[in-house]
Amino acid sequence: MIYWVWLFFRVLWTGPTTAVGLVIAIPCMPLGARWRQREGVWECYGGALAWLLEHGTVLEGGALAITFGEVILGRSAAALDLTRKHEHVHVRQARRWGPAFIPAYLLASLWVFFRGGRGYRDNPFEREAFGVSDGRERK
Repeated sequence: MIYWVWLFFRVLWTGPTTAVGLVIAIPCMPLGARWRQREGVWECYGGALAWLLEHGTVLEGGALAITFGEVILGRSAAALDLTRKHEHVHVRQARRWGPAFIPAYLLASLWVFFRGGRGYRDNPFEREAFGVSDGRERK
């Protein structure tokens, strides 16, 4: 019973961020996107998502994957397998920050950029994720 109450509040807390991922992924389903669940998180990949992640981000060359709350979007199943550790750090961040996650992430990128850093790679959220996915978990 306690687990279900906890799960309900976690879904509610991350809901606004997760909704962004669903709004992107669901329309891509008729265009070849597929769903699967891994390690308690929904992953959607392929089809139109592959094109969106390659051409629809501000990153040079696009992104292999991106996380919105409890949903990870990826170019392919292989891309999701490759980026899972990194993206699951973002899942934990979304669970920690709740509805403030996206604004906090974007503000952190702007702060870093205007201070002369790289808005993506030097973002504290990304530094934490790369620290784990590069095998150098930062405390």
